Amino acid sequence: MVAALFVALQVWFLPHWFAIPGDRYAPWRQPLRLAGLLPMVLGAALMLACVWRFGAQGEGTPAPFDPPRRLVIHGPYRWVRNPMYWGMGLFLIGEAVLFAGNSMRLLVYAVALVFIVNLFVHLYEEPTLRQTFGAQYESYCAAVPRWFPRLRKPGAPR
Repeated sequence: MVAALFVALQVWFLPHWFAIPGDRYAPWRQPLRLAGLLPMVLGAALMLACVWRFGAQGEGTPAPFDPPRRLVIHGPYRWVRNPMYWGMGLFLIGEAVLFAGNSMRLLVYAVALVFIVNLFVHLYEEPTLRQTFGAQYESYCAAVPRWFPRLRKPGAPR
C-alpha cells in the first residue's frame, strides 16, 4: 500500500500539482495526445510488476523503511537493475504527451527527478544493497546493467 502511494505521488500527484499546466481535459479535444496513454499503461504495468516482485520474492517493499529481505533479481530485474525507475520514466513521458502544453514545467520536473533518482541510487540504494547482500549483490551488478537494459539474453545470476 505504501509503495503504491509513493509511486502515485511521483508519477501523478506531484506532476499535477506542480507541473501540468492549464486545462487538464485538453487531451480529449486533441485525440493525438491519447498516444500518451500507451507509455503510461506500460510504465504503470512495469512499476506494479516491480512492486509485486518486491513483495512476493523479496519479502518487503521498495520503501527504505521496509526493504526486501531477499535480493530481487528475476522478472524485470533480470534485464536492468532499476526497472521501477524505467516504469516511472515511461509513465512521465506518457503524461507529457497526454497533457502537453506550452509550459516547460513538466520537463523541468522530469529532469529534476532524474537527477534526484541518480543521487538516491548512487548515495543510498546501492551502498545499502552492497552492505545487506554482499557478494550476491556484487555478482548481480556484474551481470546486469544499472540503467540501460542489455539487448541480449538477460544475465542475472541464479
